Amino acid sequence: MPYARSRDRGPYDVIILGSGIAGSVLGSVLARNGASVLLVDAGVHPRFAVGESTTLYTLKAMRLLAARYGVPELEPITSYEDCIETIGPTSGTKRHFGFMLHHEGEEPDPAETNQFSPPSKALQTSHLHRQDSDSYLFHTAIGYGCVARQGFRVTDIDLGEDEVTITGPGGERHTGRYLVDASGFRSPIADKLGLRADPSALKHHSRSLFTHMLDVRPTDECLTMDGRDMPPIPWVQGTMHHMFDRGWFWVIPFNNDPRSKNPLVSVGLTLDERMYPKPDDMSPEEDFYRHASRFPAVERIFADARTVRPWVSTGRLQYTSTRTVGHRWCLMSHAAGFIDPLFSRGLTNTMEVINSLAWRLLAALKDDDFSVERFEYVERLQQGLIRHNDELVNCSFIGFTSYELWNAVYRVWCAAEVPINLRFDRYIERFRSTGDDDVLKAMEDAPYPGLLMPDLHGYAALWREMVDVCEAVDRGERESAEAGRHLLQRIIGSDAVLRGIGIERPERRFLFPDGLELKRMARWLAADAPAEMRYLTRGVDDRGRPVTEAVAKEELAIPG
Repeated sequence: MPYARSRDRGPYDVIILGSGIAGSVLGSVLARNGASVLLVDAGVHPRFAVGESTTLYTLKAMRLLAARYGVPELEPITSYEDCIETIGPTSGTKRHFGFMLHHEGEEPDPAETNQFSPPSKALQTSHLHRQDSDSYLFHTAIGYGCVARQGFRVTDIDLGEDEVTITGPGGERHTGRYLVDASGFRSPIADKLGLRADPSALKHHSRSLFTHMLDVRPTDECLTMDGRDMPPIPWVQGTMHHMFDRGWFWVIPFNNDPRSKNPLVSVGLTLDERMYPKPDDMSPEEDFYRHASRFPAVERIFADARTVRPWVSTGRLQYTSTRTVGHRWCLMSHAAGFIDPLFSRGLTNTMEVINSLAWRLLAALKDDDFSVERFEYVERLQQGLIRHNDELVNCSFIGFTSYELWNAVYRVWCAAEVPINLRFDRYIERFRSTGDDDVLKAMEDAPYPGLLMPDLHGYAALWREMVDVCEAVDRGERESAEAGRHLLQRIIGSDAVLRGIGIERPERRFLFPDGLELKRMARWLAADAPAEMRYLTRGVDDRGRPVTEAVAKEELAIPG
């Protein structure tokens, strides 16, 4: 569909509730491809938002959206350099995922730390200062013709057979052909239709406290470790996860690069509300520092910190929905469900859902056919994303009880991080070389929608082993350290785990592959990997070179 500006008043093709990243990116995609879009939000930009840590997978998904739907404005977010130049000097750099296990009253053990830096030359992950990145994307949507109604609190919705209607303050009404709810937990559609599932539908339990702070000390300055115990990348250069039994602190600095002018650090605490109930007799700040004081290094990190905005303190974070699509409506991303910020999967899942929803919605507008059946994959994808993220985080919290078990769960997660990005590369290459959108539609033909690596049977089997082992520990049927050693042996013996970069070596705490290791990985993929993984090295890049060479020298930054 050709680009066309949205009309100034309805009826609209699509009404989107929520103008954060999810609503603004979807609005840009739809309006850029000819749909008339109304973006509705109870709040106004700029505004505070959490979900600030990107992943390489997030950026791959955004690059795919930019290429597939013709929205080049998404590209700056895929590079820290471009993010600083285009959006503003307020984001931090993210060069790794950092994990450090803590025990009450003790200094952290260097042998119980992990760092993972997925290799990429073309893409650079960031810590997004969301009030700026969200405003940028919101204005992008407006630039493509979306009509915006900020400060518009929806009081009622009507999901009719032939149209949808939203009603706001004073009885103001807007009609459309389709309604997407990207508003988050307080979803008007979920409330109207009673879609929230019983909490027992989810395994994981956690509540959270979070804010932005000044004068948070870098982790590197607060440790008693010898320099030989430090990772290849300074801890401050990434997203830090300070873990303890059934909980973790996050530290996401926006001030960790000289080019950033933002002095703030995003800080939060997430912990199992069954073990650590929300107190009635103290403030969120007191609650936070009560737990920080249990761990000497964490206490030093926040000793001089000052909050710059009110604390947010939640009850149990987890929720899901019995259905996420229906006739002329869709609950998208965090309106459908949410688990926990561990592993920074929120933005990734959002972009994946937008990619699967957008082309279906554009086709439905063209055909004037909004049957539920044509959106069933979106339903399966979202339910899969929620279910597998629930399993991953629940296993991680169980794993925090001993380093052996955590180290094994961590490696199951790592085992998907490189191949899923190679998978994106292969499909984008084919799309760019052919211009055929069916190539990207074929990407959805996978047996495990929502799994971190959705088309590998071997990885699905390893995942199931992880879930079974951790849940046995949770039930008291296995000792956690023994279970960790068992799972590590499964990882070592699994042919679904990439060889050459250290994932299968339990003693390798810091995964920062060098050129030689990446060459070994590329050779293993091409010659020795299981048949179901061989496609990760096939095809040609946009310059017509063999993919194996492109992987080794361009995408993975291998010298020579």
